[in-house]
Amino acid sequence: MNFHSQLEKILFANSPREKIQLFKDFYANFLAGKGIFEDHFSPKIMQKPSYYTFCTIVHPTRIRRPKYINSTQSLAKIIHSIAHIEYSAIDLALDASYRFINLPKEYYQDWLMVANEEIQHFLLLESVLHELGYQYGDFPVHQNLFDAQRATNHSLSHRMGLVHRALEANGLDANPFVCQKIMQSTHHAKNKFQEILDIILRDEISHVNKGDKWWRYSKTPDESFANLLLNYKNFSPLSKIINTSARLQAGYTQQELNELKEIFKH
Repeated sequence: MNFHSQLEKILFANSPREKIQLFKDFYANFLAGKGIFEDHFSPKIMQKPSYYTFCTIVHPTRIRRPKYINSTQSLAKIIHSIAHIEYSAIDLALDASYRFINLPKEYYQDWLMVANEEIQHFLLLESVLHELGYQYGDFPVHQNLFDAQRATNHSLSHRMGLVHRALEANGLDANPFVCQKIMQSTHHAKNKFQEILDIILRDEISHVNKGDKWWRYSKTPDESFANLLLNYKNFSPLSKIINTSARLQAGYTQQELNELKEIFKH
């Protein structure tokens, strides 16, 4: 099994069922030690996100998320927005494994593990969507994470820092607020959704921690995380309110968080 060539097929697959099945087979072979790494592989540039054929893509400012969960549709919209983040994160983890070559095997083990967990998250969320009578693609989405992926194709440290250490950490920040919305709802599906969010938070802490590890591995000694985020300020790399506990578990320091909050005053 040629590692990068097989990953290319999975990454560019534009059907969730096809992508997930291809990955399942690939990951089983990888864990069995059947992957052959190509030292001189030239990765392709994704021109469009893999979901463009079945999702309506709009500007992030046009996404309207319900303030309250007071109907099945409002719950479905919130679940759909998180499912989209998880599906985007599948491609982010796959692309991290595909695009950057000649790295320690541990690097590929880490990001394929992340891809596998993101798939599990997506499938859990998709199952609740189906219970509510909806499916992935029923509501508009944005491609902010894909744009960040493309913007950092040239640099491993930028990819790890911006995408996996910063933007994924924004998901840690958002989790408590979504949980708060759920607790105010009386919808029958809220408990199942809450359980899924708990799983996602636990796993995403480890994902951000992997971003932290490989950012530190790939950056130059004088590379500043704050400066990196300032260079990509258009991606809103720091939340207005941060989940300090989760970020500390993921590799941030309290001093660093204090400095970032001072730099990115809203």
